Amino acid sequence: TRHKPGTIVIETGERRLYLVLDDGKAMKYGVGVGRDGFTWSGTHRITRKAEWPGWTPPPQMRKRVPDLPAFMPGGPDNPLGARALYIGSTLYRVHGTSEPWSIGQAVSSGCIRLTNDDVADLYERVQVGATIVVNH
Repeated sequence: TRHKPGTIVIETGERRLYLVLDDGKAMKYGVGVGRDGFTWSGTHRITRKAEWPGWTPPPQMRKRVPDLPAFMPGGPDNPLGARALYIGSTLYRVHGTSEPWSIGQAVSSGCIRLTNDDVADLYERVQVGATIVVNH
């Protein structure tokens, strides 16, 4: 790969996230991705990391799903799961999930989902400031 170690590369079509390692190899994780109409691509940086993050659904999501709360505290029932990596200044994150069946599916509103075990592993390996490349 031409990406430097520590870079996250997401291939949405493959439903895979790759973490580039020092030796030219990469760790591979299965992910859930955005459903039709919610896909995106681009290069950003990880701007923040959080353990058991709270979640404030964006206004456009609350319009689509009116029964969503204004805020959900972190915990096992929170849709963001065990960890979250915040992507640039976007509303998107790489995060865990309270719905592990969704891994490998295109069901999100644009976020990248991993199992809670996988996101906890990735969280320990990735630094704030790391490059993230999302390919559509």
